[in-house]
Amino acid sequence: MTSEIHGFCPPRFEPVRDQLRRNLAAGLELGVRFTLAVEGQVVLDLYAGHADRAATRPFGPDTLLPVFSVTKAVAALMLARAVDRGRLDYDKPVADGWPEFAAAGKAAVTVAQALSHQAGLPGFPEPMDPQLWFEPDEIARRLAAMAPLWPPGTASGYHPISWGYLAGEMFRRADGRTLGRALSEDMAVPFGLDLHIGLPDVQHGRVAEMVRPGAMPDLGPITEPRRVAFLTKWASPSGRSSADWRRAEIPSANGHATAEALARLMAVVACDGELDGRTVLSRSAVDALRRERITGQDLVLPFHLSWAAGLTRNDPAQRFFGPGPRSLGHYGWGGSCAFADPDRRLSGAYVMNKQSNILIGDPRAVGLIEAAYACL
Repeated sequence: MTSEIHGFCPPRFEPVRDQLRRNLAAGLELGVRFTLAVEGQVVLDLYAGHADRAATRPFGPDTLLPVFSVTKAVAALMLARAVDRGRLDYDKPVADGWPEFAAAGKAAVTVAQALSHQAGLPGFPEPMDPQLWFEPDEIARRLAAMAPLWPPGTASGYHPISWGYLAGEMFRRADGRTLGRALSEDMAVPFGLDLHIGLPDVQHGRVAEMVRPGAMPDLGPITEPRRVAFLTKWASPSGRSSADWRRAEIPSANGHATAEALARLMAVVACDGELDGRTVLSRSAVDALRRERITGQDLVLPFHLSWAAGLTRNDPAQRFFGPGPRSLGHYGWGGSCAFADPDRRLSGAYVMNKQSNILIGDPRAVGLIEAAYACL
């Protein structure tokens, strides 16, 4: 597939355009956008291709993409704002604000441990109706009652969907609003970010159609945490319409955004808490957000991972977010990603609607990020 590339590309970033052109020519993309920001200001913004499978609708600057687990990076920043305002404390037990969560041996699980996938709740072992994922109060009740699959705090085990209900319930109890509503009121509207957790019906027509990968990801040997997280019939929401999925607020999985909005939002992490000259997080809060909470072999994903409070940190052996040793961000199912480099005050995002089966470090995104760094 070849496609005209649109957007903003200063001459020094021509190698990035060349890399995107190669991806398109190789048939790796249907529709795609890649955006970089320095100090929160966009310095590169390229998009190409089509927003629908029939290739009749151009992929444009207003095309919204479901970004799946990149939503966790957005939610992590909102939790950091709650911490900054004294409504949550990373080092205090989740049960301080959510007493029911203390059940079944979870009384000591801290907010930071829950956000760094250490709580042992990657999904539900017993059968349930997958439509229950559309009922956040019921999911929160079940997570609060559940016994952990491993001793909390001893290892990370990626929580693909349940993480959002842990984060969302902690935020709601601390703030009084849902996380999606707070995102709109505190960040998206004030800063002009085309970013949503819980998409209003009026916006549904802007959403790109997704082409799912042709093969399942390689998780490695099937263990109980991996089975529970990914491989049951009820591991993720289903049984409802795509419109219901978009309307729902699932802070782990169903954010909708443009690459520009994600790149600008991640500038908060890259620029010590500031965006457009305004303080979004204090320096101490952004330091706490970025700090490593656990490192080691993840029990669900087949990777050695370093987790911050909801973000993945660059590992020395696996730098998925460019060469920056302090860079961090999040990938989403199919290849999307958003990242921040505090040393260069650089942030960026890659979104697309032709998904791959690469869990972390999709070569399309990695190639664009590496091409961009070579231009700096």
